[in-house]
Amino acid sequence: MSTEIDYYELLECQRGADESTLKASYRRLAMKWHPDKNPGDAAAEQRFKSISEAYDVLKDPQKRAAYDRYGHAAFTQQGGGGGGFGGAQDFGGFSDIFENIFGEFMGGGRQQRGRGGATRGQDMRYDLEMTLEEAFTGKEATLTVEVAAACEPCSGSGAKPGTAARTCSTCGGQGRVAMRQGLFAVERTCPACQGTGQVIADPCDTCRGAGRVEKQKTMNVNVPRGVDDGTRIRVAGEGEAGSRGGPAGDLYIFVHLKAHALFKREGTTLFAVAPICFTTAALGGEIEVPCLDKEAAVVRIPHGTQSGKQFRVRGRGMPALNGGAAGGGFGDLVVQVEVETPVKLTKRQRELLEEFQTLEAQEGGKNNPRQTGFFDKLKEAWNEFTD
Repeated sequence: MSTEIDYYELLECQRGADESTLKASYRRLAMKWHPDKNPGDAAAEQRFKSISEAYDVLKDPQKRAAYDRYGHAAFTQQGGGGGGFGGAQDFGGFSDIFENIFGEFMGGGRQQRGRGGATRGQDMRYDLEMTLEEAFTGKEATLTVEVAAACEPCSGSGAKPGTAARTCSTCGGQGRVAMRQGLFAVERTCPACQGTGQVIADPCDTCRGAGRVEKQKTMNVNVPRGVDDGTRIRVAGEGEAGSRGGPAGDLYIFVHLKAHALFKREGTTLFAVAPICFTTAALGGEIEVPCLDKEAAVVRIPHGTQSGKQFRVRGRGMPALNGGAAGGGFGDLVVQVEVETPVKLTKRQRELLEEFQTLEAQEGGKNNPRQTGFFDKLKEAWNEFTD
């Protein structure tokens, strides 16, 4: 089964982004992944093509409206004349385009319908919860969904085996009838066949003429590494079965990442807070931070490090979605150190600290320039206030 990544994800934009935001993001990404800047890199070339395809759709208001409603299904062959803009799909004229995109606003549009009353099945949504570790490596997810599947005895036709549906005599198989109201001719859904164009005289005993039955379906889906919270993955043809033998809809998987105990994520960058003892902060040293690839990152702490200082470890963050190793796409790990005050001191430790405190006072604050500067400014402000 094929998977397709959401166009907004490819352009790293939110749904609802304006035209200028889309254009700026496209230019930035196109420059980054252009084949001329990545010679011999097949992954970069494919990424460039995908980004260009996404922008070509979203920059066009009509294509974007269709994509926002139907997803990738608006631009793929779907049987019975279904498809997309730009020659990939035949909507059957401007009136059909208008009805498919704006039908709900105007009171509900008809489903994409082919010959013999066949209609495309509805798309389905599945919310998949994942850990950050699973998003780092990718995973094969086993999904179980309740879905309207094609009835096996009648092969989805709705008619009892050995029989067939007949053309509706009211609409002549068109599914719609014209009615004149004054100077206007109005088309309405045929009341006899409910728009299917056919009438089943002898319905199937299993599905009672619907052509579909509810059943539990289990499938395996490969979730690519690098997915983020809110990533949408399309699995073609795994939605509800179409009626009267029509094509199935698509399944859309929405990824939800669980909160992690150590890391916070922003795109491909991981952030972690690491406590260090005040002696390491003062004297310098090294700390090890466990990473999602199960190998610790070594962070060197220079002497005199202050609490809140951040250290960047290149290439130890999250993989870029669809970037992979060939695309070089790993973000960074940012480690912020927090100096921890020691507790439950032994007698000897307390003695040493008191001795250090005495020596520090004798140095006149040279060891703590920020603290000394703060109190000097405070003293100046107090003198100005009392003068």
